[in-house]
Amino acid sequence: MKCTNDRMELRTERAYRRRRRIRRRQRRIAALLIALAVIVGAGVSGAVLIVDQFRDHIAEYEKNNYDKSVYQGDLFASDLCVAAEEVSLPGYEPDSELHAAGLFDLENRSVLCGYKLYDRLYPASTTKIMTAYVALKYGNMDDVVTVSANATNFEEDEVTSGLRTGDEVTMYDLVCGLLLHSGNDCATAIAEHISGSTEEFAELMNQEAAAMGATGTHFVNPHGLHNEDHYTTAYDLYLIFNECIKNETFVQIISMDSYDGTLNGADGTVRKETWTPTQMYGSGEVREPEGIRVLGGKTGTTKLAGNCVILYDQDLEEHPYISVIMGADGTDMLYEQMNLLMNAGINKQQNGQENQQMEDGTEESAGE
Repeated sequence: MKCTNDRMELRTERAYRRRRRIRRRQRRIAALLIALAVIVGAGVSGAVLIVDQFRDHIAEYEKNNYDKSVYQGDLFASDLCVAAEEVSLPGYEPDSELHAAGLFDLENRSVLCGYKLYDRLYPASTTKIMTAYVALKYGNMDDVVTVSANATNFEEDEVTSGLRTGDEVTMYDLVCGLLLHSGNDCATAIAEHISGSTEEFAELMNQEAAAMGATGTHFVNPHGLHNEDHYTTAYDLYLIFNECIKNETFVQIISMDSYDGTLNGADGTVRKETWTPTQMYGSGEVREPEGIRVLGGKTGTTKLAGNCVILYDQDLEEHPYISVIMGADGTDMLYEQMNLLMNAGINKQQNGQENQQMEDGTEESAGE
């Protein structure tokens, strides 16, 4: 009987231990379920907090470990207008003939309009903004450049600034003739002086474009005359122009009404050439919409590129913008589309900011 009682006590003890193990497992499972419910219940706010903490950690790492010899200042794209896709602008409908259009709010770092921004296009003479950028970065504006025979070898219908073989011209005057009059001769003279040849200079242009993030661009010459392998995008033009206008000399030149270039001939004579802007706001042939000021820009035209222009604009409060139209069918369409774009984007943006300021002021007064 004692053996029987002992066996019963043993079985009872084992059953008790099993129940304890089961209860412990149940408590652990319950704890895990409660923790999971807390995490899920935290919802988006908890997820955002985790992501923000992770992002902060990454940003701190980049700032501390990024190669400062390669990139100075803010991290890449932190001061750029970025759009991954098309951006429609209320009040502006791009003409179906256009190759591309874009409007960029530099102060708020936003794309107000983006129409075919990433399509591969021929840039024509808008190429020359990159030529000017490289000239200002690598050249000495006081250098005296001797114009080669190659720099004056252009067809009659290809724009030149009046240079002659053997002329001696300062680099500054060449950049003025390049940006204002769009001289192909100036572009070639600049390229040969800085890099020894137009081909080597084009490689330098490509290096600088890549450094700006203009990865949809490839140059083969400094002037933009047609070549199948010479292309860009409207967005890349914005990237390049955005870097150009950070240079005070560049902005000073594109803002000029005219400039008298001095050409010292090989025969000892001195000639003057007056260069005026090719963009019609600068020449006074077209007026900007009321409330907008065009500081300057660059045009480009070939049969395949169509009529193109990229501009540096301001509203009445001097907030800066970049606007670009590519592939218009003629100058009438070009400036009609540009005016519509600027009016819909810049003026309405300005009016919206003023209305918001008025509303904020009314709310503050009501709260006093």
